[in-house]
Amino acid sequence: MSYFAAALARTPDGWTAEELDLDGLSDVDEVADLVRDVVTEAETALLFVEEDDEYVAILRVDADADEPRVFVSDAAAATTYPVAGILAGAVDATAVVDPDGEDSPTPVGEPLGDAGLLADLGTSRRDLLTLVNSGRTLPADVISEVCERAGCLDELETLRGT
Repeated sequence: MSYFAAALARTPDGWTAEELDLDGLSDVDEVADLVRDVVTEAETALLFVEEDDEYVAILRVDADADEPRVFVSDAAAATTYPVAGILAGAVDATAVVDPDGEDSPTPVGEPLGDAGLLADLGTSRRDLLTLVNSGRTLPADVISEVCERAGCLDELETLRGT
């Protein structure tokens, strides 16, 4: 397993984190079910994936939503990395984030999916795009920043052993 996949689930009592093995999963529905199983009564569950410092992918499942929301920092990763491909498969091919949008910076890679999926957790669409498009920010650092804003950095760091 050359990727890091962390599920963080928010309940009324706080956040819970668990590292996940995504090997053998074939579609986003299987991934979303695995994330939901981390804490079955979670209001919100997030999956963060980073691989070889090349991309960050985020999947969000909410208790009141049927479909997961997905963001991949670099659409090209979907052709190179199987896990990114599975997650990107849930995104409409026309859902590439518009790099010329008035609230997005000039991209390094072409982001794919819902860049606003973390807005209510402290990371706006603009902030997420800025983080992933900064040539100086590694995918692991993006995950840490997003988790700090959401209030689950301690759980992530415990999971990473840092």
